[in-house]
Amino acid sequence: MGADSKDSLKSSLLQLKCYFTWSLLKQDVELDDLEEKIDHQVEFFTKSRLTIYNLLSYICHLNNSKEKALANLQKAEEEVKRHHPDEIARRSLVTWGNYAWIYYHMGRYEEAQLYVSKVENSCKKLPGASRWKAQLPEIYAEEGWALLKFGKKYYERARTCFENALQGEPNNLEFSAGYAITVYRLESPFKSHSQALRLLKRAAELDPENTFIVVLLALKLQDVKRTEEGERYIEEALKQTPAVPYTLRYAAKFYRRKGEVDKAVELLRKALAVTPNPAILHHQLAVCYRSELAQLREAVRHPPEEQVDKLIQLSISHFKTAVEKNPKFFYSHIDLAKMYIEANRYEEAEETFQKAFQINILSHGDKQELHYFYGNFKYFQMKEESEAIEHYLEGLKSRKGYYYFAKCKNALRMLLEQRIQGGSTDAADFGRLGLVHHLCGETHQAIQCYEQALALQPDHQDYLSALCELRLSISS
Repeated sequence: MGADSKDSLKSSLLQLKCYFTWSLLKQDVELDDLEEKIDHQVEFFTKSRLTIYNLLSYICHLNNSKEKALANLQKAEEEVKRHHPDEIARRSLVTWGNYAWIYYHMGRYEEAQLYVSKVENSCKKLPGASRWKAQLPEIYAEEGWALLKFGKKYYERARTCFENALQGEPNNLEFSAGYAITVYRLESPFKSHSQALRLLKRAAELDPENTFIVVLLALKLQDVKRTEEGERYIEEALKQTPAVPYTLRYAAKFYRRKGEVDKAVELLRKALAVTPNPAILHHQLAVCYRSELAQLREAVRHPPEEQVDKLIQLSISHFKTAVEKNPKFFYSHIDLAKMYIEANRYEEAEETFQKAFQINILSHGDKQELHYFYGNFKYFQMKEESEAIEHYLEGLKSRKGYYYFAKCKNALRMLLEQRIQGGSTDAADFGRLGLVHHLCGETHQAIQCYEQALALQPDHQDYLSALCELRLSISS
């Protein structure tokens, strides 16, 4: 194939709607962990596995296993023939797009062109389709599922995809489930007026056999203090799918939060017997041992040291396993660091925090949480007050509206006020406290702090600018 033909082929490929054009970035996931999760879904999902095989083919491509990627696309084609024999062309557009891209990356350009042509010829027969694109509900939904698998930075895009899919088919079971799951993941817990609760109920009514939806509904009911109602759904899900790992995991989370930690541990051990490797199962088991430790300390004023040490070590062991299996699992890093602090193993806590800072997929909320707990570690354990202040301040540089924004702000306020009351003559202390007051909407206090900062450091441009802005806000 000549250079012009190759350029034309690449231009066509970029027009296709498939995994290769949905901006699903390799660096945002731990590929081996994700592949293992998807493999388990093949085993436990009995309905159409088309999306699962397409996603697996893309993951295999990212892992440079091209032949394995092609084998999964063949399985996807078999799924279409089995479940949609009258709509083979319509249901294969994403699969054919994936084929075209994989053959292109293998240097098999004629075969890539063949699949591009198959997509083009099929789109010609579909109403409202452009040359290489069809705006079909099932394609929007497949993109939504793929985005969900690549992590929370993709959730807003996933929500839009499922909304588009539902516009075409408002009562579709799969689209309703995808939309409900996405909103559940985006919504903060314990929200009294919960959109996720309404959507999960609707999805469960449409498809009561979808136990993934049922267990999420149970957890959401628990969030809003309707635990008894939620437990009925958990019991029903465990009857329907007693050996499916995701059912066991979410049921374990429900019982742990209810205070029945032994039952939660038993369910997680059942899940690990079926699938021993998933990082999330080890993380949840570690959280259970941490909860058991908290219960023990609450029940007994001076619990046996041997028992305390055993629970700490069990928790550390499973958090470590979770981190090893998924080095991008942010919460396992945070929880492991905190448990090392619990065990007075400060060097290992420091090392774990540093690894967490290196994770490249942290959200604004994650960064705030990390700076908050690292600031606490620096202040309470390492007695490094200035370092703690720097990290609380760094936490404030991310967006407002996250839970740990307020935590960083309050911790910073407390430390700065202590320093100033202790006779500090450092302009930076007054300037930073001015920033805290400003963020709290306490304009007059902020002005007073910046004036004191400028009295100590008269030509500081940042303090002058902040003071000018605050005075203008009062006069306007």
